[in-house]
Amino acid sequence: MTLTTSAPATPDRAARPDRRPWFMLAVLLLGQFMALLDVTVVNVAMTDIRTDLHASGAALQLVVSGYTVGYAMLLITGARLGELFGRRRLFVTGVVAFTVCSLLCGFAPDPATLIVARIAQGAGAALMMPQVISVIQAHFTGAARAKALSAYTAVISVAFVSGQVLGGVLVGADLFGAGWRPIFLVNVPIGVLVAALALRLVPGGAAKAGRRLDLAGLALAVPAVVLIVLPLVLGHETGWPMWTFGSLAAGVLLAVLFVVVERRVRDPLVNLGVLKIRGVAPGLAALATGVASYGGFLFCVGLHLQAGLGETALAAGLTMAPGGVVFGVCGFFWHKLPERVHAALTPCGYVGSAVAYALLGLSLKDGGKGGALFFAALLLFGLSMGLAFGSLMAHALTHVPLESAADASGLLTTTLQLGQVVGVATFGSLFLTLAGGSSAHAITTTMTWAAALMLVGAGFAVALARASARR
Repeated sequence: MTLTTSAPATPDRAARPDRRPWFMLAVLLLGQFMALLDVTVVNVAMTDIRTDLHASGAALQLVVSGYTVGYAMLLITGARLGELFGRRRLFVTGVVAFTVCSLLCGFAPDPATLIVARIAQGAGAALMMPQVISVIQAHFTGAARAKALSAYTAVISVAFVSGQVLGGVLVGADLFGAGWRPIFLVNVPIGVLVAALALRLVPGGAAKAGRRLDLAGLALAVPAVVLIVLPLVLGHETGWPMWTFGSLAAGVLLAVLFVVVERRVRDPLVNLGVLKIRGVAPGLAALATGVASYGGFLFCVGLHLQAGLGETALAAGLTMAPGGVVFGVCGFFWHKLPERVHAALTPCGYVGSAVAYALLGLSLKDGGKGGALFFAALLLFGLSMGLAFGSLMAHALTHVPLESAADASGLLTTTLQLGQVVGVATFGSLFLTLAGGSSAHAITTTMTWAAALMLVGAGFAVALARASARR
């Protein structure tokens, strides 16, 4: 007689945590990193593009800002489309569009082709980016969600400061004699990899039955964002002609009409009721002030290091990199701190960032490179913002139910983008206006105002902490 027995399940295997969601998150964040990198990677290649394509100054402005315009105009729409047609489908569609447009950018024969490809590249990024937050909300809970949002925050910070460094390395390497073109072509193999892995690892996400795309809201939201963003990204370069103010006024008017329409339709593009969820409104306000100051800081300090102190774009990027690295590390590990201090991290981090900005301005006021005080301020900035942003994201989204994930994702990603654009436009204009007299005076004044805005943000962060503490 033969006795057959079944081997018992191995305890270690049974207890082993499922790592698939984390592999999925890594793929999503790689796509996000690639998209965010292209916001700044082109900055160091402007001289080479001008020479190679015989581009005018206006064309170069559109090469830089076209991506931002295309990116901003579809962020709200991208979140809703993901809910209606499936998050994986929209993420992969966005990655494929972004990758194809990167290829077009890399082989662009003239400025017009490059500009159109950059706008379309930004639109592709806008389709994929909102899906990241929506997927995190749908597939992670509790401590796992806090960890996932920490990784999301870390990727944002590292991507923004990595663009100039990576761009400088690629342009300087002149791979295969291609000059500036590899800064776009490097996206192609990465994009193919991300799309293939996303099809395998990201759940399909059933389309939401019975809901329609809000075409009226779409027809108002897209031009409203474009009319607001375009003058903000081009205004200080063109001297703020009358059309910029007309465009801003028209954009604000369309935004007001958008709010009116969204409150009346059955299936709005954005359910504004999400703002009533505990923590969302103060969280978005704190986020807007934080990224506006951050965007202004990156732009103005980078410009001062290059135009005022004569550093190359690569050298300026490397100078600022330590702050970004500390930001990313602290943004990833903030949730390891005792839970009782989590609610205080954003207010304290914003105050710490305000001090860091003030010290940065002080270190540069005499026209030098700042020395030890400059780098100490950079490290304080990275520590403060890393702890603040991860906690902010987690607390702002804590009480958002799954059915409102698309609305929260659209508002959050749009706030991130518009906040940065407004910060660069506002602080950039202030810096450039004052820099005619002295770049050192301009950066000191600008950083003082950035510090003041962070203190305003700290007030919103306190409101967020109180909202999160209520039961």
